[in-house]
Amino acid sequence: MHWYENDGLWSGFAEFMFSPRRAAEAAENVAFSPLLAFPAGSRVLDLCCGPGLYLVPLARQGYQVTGVDLSAAMLERAKEACAAAGTSAGLVEADMAEFARPAAFDVVINMYTSFGYFADPEKNLQVLRNAHASLAPGGRLLIDVLGKEVLARRVGRPQVVDLPGATVLLRDTVLDDFTRLRTDWTLIRDGRSHSASLTSYVYSAAELRAMFEHAGFTGVECFGDFDGRVYDPRARRLIVRGVRE
Repeated sequence: MHWYENDGLWSGFAEFMFSPRRAAEAAENVAFSPLLAFPAGSRVLDLCCGPGLYLVPLARQGYQVTGVDLSAAMLERAKEACAAAGTSAGLVEADMAEFARPAAFDVVINMYTSFGYFADPEKNLQVLRNAHASLAPGGRLLIDVLGKEVLARRVGRPQVVDLPGATVLLRDTVLDDFTRLRTDWTLIRDGRSHSASLTSYVYSAAELRAMFEHAGFTGVECFGDFDGRVYDPRARRLIVRGVRE
């Protein structure tokens, strides 16, 4: 089993990965980010939607939203979140390397560094090709990751995240000449610990731009945060956007 196929990982660390703070940030991004402002009624696919942090605010904006995730547990949480918010979304359990609906969407988003999961780099490129095929002409793909340039500022320094009644320890390790990254997580609660490791490819802005173009996207742009700032040494994220002509 690959790490991303383990539902226990997503459920066990959900309070860390999908905290109320992150949910609030997602709602704020949808409300105010120029990168997430789409024409009224746009059909939006959230690829690797998790528990629906972006699905709910996007649906509230009036977009037609669909969430795809490999985790049945996360999709159930997304279903509950949509119901609690009085919104609706199409939810699909599928592998992002295989999911494609030709010309079915106006926008595809992939958030929270949910790209680069596959050990075979060709499968990571296939995710972009699938997104390209799933977009109607003029549609846009937006991917949000931690770029190499951002990671280089923090890799090697252990991090401690305090949660209500628990603590999460994080350590990143560069692998294969900075082509991949292993992240080790340890959740400590009530004197007990639970650990997990995630390994994925990481990309610079130039590398991800080249992948977008190889997959058929044009007008590719890189941003340093959801406010649309340029991608420079002060960037907080690497957000790449491309268009299917």
